[in-house]
Amino acid sequence: MEKIDRRDAAASAGKRTGRRACRRRRRISGPGRVLFSVSAGLFVMALVLTALTPPPAQAGSEAGRGLPDSAGVTAPPPSRGEEPVPPSEEEENWRLVLVNAWNPLPEDGTVTLKELSNGLQVDERCYPDLQAMMDACRADGGSPVICSAYRSREKQAELFQGKVDRLLAQGYTREGAEAEAGKSVAVPGTSEHQLGLAVDIVDLYNQNLDHTQEDTAVQKWLMEHSWEYGFVLRYPNGKSELTGIIYEPWHYRYVGREAAAEMRTLEVCLEEYLDLLHDGSGTSTNF
Repeated sequence: MEKIDRRDAAASAGKRTGRRACRRRRRISGPGRVLFSVSAGLFVMALVLTALTPPPAQAGSEAGRGLPDSAGVTAPPPSRGEEPVPPSEEEENWRLVLVNAWNPLPEDGTVTLKELSNGLQVDERCYPDLQAMMDACRADGGSPVICSAYRSREKQAELFQGKVDRLLAQGYTREGAEAEAGKSVAVPGTSEHQLGLAVDIVDLYNQNLDHTQEDTAVQKWLMEHSWEYGFVLRYPNGKSELTGIIYEPWHYRYVGREAAAEMRTLEVCLEEYLDLLHDGSGTSTNF
């Protein structure tokens, strides 16, 4: 009898529990059930969004260190105001800018300069090749000295006037003195030295700016190897009618390695080389 009573008690308890559960289910029926469903849906959406949102980058993490795209971190594209401006044709051809008596420098031209160990300056873009050339010449036993490089317009005017004054003292007329001076000292505004791409290089043991330079060890080396570093003898012998300047076996101009190699092969000065490029009859160059 005792066991039967326990089963009856359990059955009675189950009925009571079922009735309580029914009563609880009845409490969330109707409008309450809709509210419950909406709340459950919002809770599930919150869980999904939390799972999809990456945690913020911690200090020292890869995202915080700005790794390159190959590491999985992609830089945002620039805004329209930050789009790079394509270089102009003049900027692309800076190595081959022609400056002579018929092609003066623009009045507002600017150049970013790099100082040499002796205090002179050159366009910073040609500095690495210039340094490499000087080092190579010294390694082969030469003693090159750069005695002139970049000049301001004021410095060029000072040099030109000094030459004119010396010629006037020799009996030249003003017109004659200026014309003669222009053959060896460029008129201000027409000098390659104002570009920062020209240097006068002499031998330590002969620093005279005259035809004897061509016989020095330094000039022999430069005439043979300067093109390998992007430099050319700018005013070669026999080209004065084209360049407007007398033969100067010490004046070197940077034109870039590719153009220098072509000019050497074609045996032309800069004026001739540019004519060949413009009329399409010469070897084209990417610069």
